[in-house]
Amino acid sequence: MTTQPFEIDRIDRKILMALQTDASLSQRALAETVGLSQNACWRRLQRLQSEGVLRGERAEVDLARLGLDLVVIVMIKTPHHSKDWAIAFKDHVSRIPGVVDLYRIGGEWDYLVKVVTQGIRGYDRFYQQLVDGFDLSVVTGHFVMEEMIAARPVQLV
Repeated sequence: MTTQPFEIDRIDRKILMALQTDASLSQRALAETVGLSQNACWRRLQRLQSEGVLRGERAEVDLARLGLDLVVIVMIKTPHHSKDWAIAFKDHVSRIPGVVDLYRIGGEWDYLVKVVTQGIRGYDRFYQQLVDGFDLSVVTGHFVMEEMIAARPVQLV
C-alpha cells in the first residue's frame, strides 16, 4: 500500500462520498447518483480499487444488539519504543478478541486501542490478555457512555 497522494477529480469525489454513505449501492444506482453511464462508473471504480483508494466493503453491525455493549478506549504507555517491540506488540494485540482499532500515537501516550466487548468481565478478559507478557507502564480504560459520532464519511476536498 502506497502513501503517495492519489489525484481525484470531482466525479471521483462524488463516487467516494456516495460509497462512504452507502457501500451497498448497485453500480447502476451509483452511476445515476454521480451522473455517469454505468460503464464509465465501472471503469472509475476499477481504477480507484486498483490504485488502493477503495479498499473493500463492509456492513455496519449493531454490536450492542449482539450483546457487545461495552466500548472502551484504552490508552497505553510503555518504556519500549523500538520497531521490533512495536511489531511484536501489534501482533500480540491483534490476537486479542474484541480489539477493533489499534493506533501508535504521539504525545503523552504511546498507543490507543479501541475494544468492543461484553460488559466489564469482557473488558477484564481483554486487560488480562493485553498485559500478559508485555512490559506496559500505564494502561487506562476510558469507558464510552454514548457514541455521538461514529464512522462518519470523510469530506473529500
